[in-house]
Amino acid sequence: MPAPIVTATVQTAVISAVSNIIAQAISARQTNTPLTLDPLPIFQYTLFALLSTPPNFLWQELLESSFPAYHQPKPQPITTTTTTTTTIDAVEAKPVEPAAPPAAPPRLNVRHTLLKTALDQTVGAAVNTLLFSLFMHAIRQGMGHHYRGAGGNGEAVVGWAALLGGGDVVRLGAVSWPVVWARARGEFWDLIRAGWRFWPLVSLVNYVFLTSVGARSLAGALAGLAWGVYISLYTGK
Repeated sequence: MPAPIVTATVQTAVISAVSNIIAQAISARQTNTPLTLDPLPIFQYTLFALLSTPPNFLWQELLESSFPAYHQPKPQPITTTTTTTTTIDAVEAKPVEPAAPPAAPPRLNVRHTLLKTALDQTVGAAVNTLLFSLFMHAIRQGMGHHYRGAGGNGEAVVGWAALLGGGDVVRLGAVSWPVVWARARGEFWDLIRAGWRFWPLVSLVNYVFLTSVGARSLAGALAGLAWGVYISLYTGK
């Protein structure tokens, strides 16, 4: 993968892990219980960030190449002048290097900015929300054997050593896809409406003030810290 995508992926994965840790701390405080970090959701959210960031980066590149943020500057006419040097024998005309015209400041393309925001908050939001729900419900079922308790519903979690110490990390055979699909459909509009209260403003700020996809990815990941805390608390219920 190109370096900018790798950088954005690592940044988003780290921020996703941090947001889930913060969410677990908030949940422990709300329930007045000691904080014991559950490694499973940290692993799951980090893995989702690693898988979802590259296609999202390419999606933003596609939007930017299709709808550039700034109007293309019009070429400035270049005029050539000559100087005349008079000697006793002849008059020789020497061309002078043309002076480069001053660069005009880039002008924001408002129509393109609104189009990108609309596409990102409809097509992009719908795909991301659906894939997130499908992934989280599927991986939770597939990792249920890491919990003490029947069906992965126990309170106590197996630690990092048991999680990463070998064996089946995820058991795809334990996933009931009809149940996963039903749950993803059931929470789709709640998550979409919640996202519309937050992400359109983030998208507008990104498209208006940031010119590179890498910078927008970092800004989006930082905004995602707060969103990740909310999502972790929401899905943790």
